[in-house]
Amino acid sequence: MTKALENRYRGTGMPDLPPMQGVDAQAVAALLAQCPKHQPTPLLDCPELARAAGVARLTIKDERERMGLGSFKALGAAYAIAREAAAMGGDLRTALSGRTYVTASAGNHGMSVAAGARVFGAGAVVYLSEAVPAAFARRLEAMGAQVVRAGADYEASMQAASRAADAHGWTLLSDGSWPGYVELPYRVMEGYRQMATEIEAQIDDIPSHVLLQAGVGGLAAAVAGQLRLAWGDAPDMIVVEPDAAPALIESIRAGRVVVTEGPDSAMGRLDCKTPSMLALADLARDADLFVTLSEAEAAAGTAAVVEAGLASTPSGAAGIAALLAGIDGIGPQSHVLCILSEGPEDA
Repeated sequence: MTKALENRYRGTGMPDLPPMQGVDAQAVAALLAQCPKHQPTPLLDCPELARAAGVARLTIKDERERMGLGSFKALGAAYAIAREAAAMGGDLRTALSGRTYVTASAGNHGMSVAAGARVFGAGAVVYLSEAVPAAFARRLEAMGAQVVRAGADYEASMQAASRAADAHGWTLLSDGSWPGYVELPYRVMEGYRQMATEIEAQIDDIPSHVLLQAGVGGLAAAVAGQLRLAWGDAPDMIVVEPDAAPALIESIRAGRVVVTEGPDSAMGRLDCKTPSMLALADLARDADLFVTLSEAEAAAGTAAVVEAGLASTPSGAAGIAALLAGIDGIGPQSHVLCILSEGPEDA
């Protein structure tokens, strides 16, 4: 059974951390429609996993083939870069010539930065910690990005990327946010809302529960925020984190941004010890429950997901793994929505 914390800020948000306003999901869809690789990803009914979880129905948004990049992250940084290219006017293929975007990544966000930069004529530099698999580094380099190894964890690689941006005049494009750095992360999260707008169009019944895995929190905040606009208070929104990196749950407990510590997690893309300030603000308003997932629960859940024919990783399958591990309040009458956020690492 997962460990849980009810959100005392639900519906109002944290007094000192108000959510940002003005997200335009229709503008996201319109810009993405101009990309020849953009297609809605499938929404799957998974009765076998539903039976294993003891619920009436399990619906899974399958992001494993998103725009050929293998992850929902394709919607984020590439969208933020496309907005900047569109604002420049002229030939989009060279609109950002001379610009270099730099970021830190546990893999998939860096792929989105590299893809967006290449399409619009910019350069990309991606900082990876020593914990990121070599396969991700090779994929980034194949897309034209310069890869730099820095630090033992994501936080250290992000600090190195930020220093490089200052030193070289590059544009920092993080999927996390902090005081004084919000505009581009806001656009990244805006792009992620496309998943929710597709779900709204694809689903035939509003679920009782939505499980959203979180690293810095961008996916969870974006999807929860958009589904609240569409469905109101109907579903319980549940945020899932590794218990090795409980940045959001501890920040909700403390009522402020908290930097956590812990061992490395097999849920590598979720192994973020510091939450995004923007994501925390939105989730404080929109999420009902925060839960943490142990390494053993993640491994068992991922194995069940793979056995059901949905090849993924402990990060990609974390929401489904939390459901299989058990969450108070979810039972035989429940209809649960989860996000399968990425494909296997060797894809």
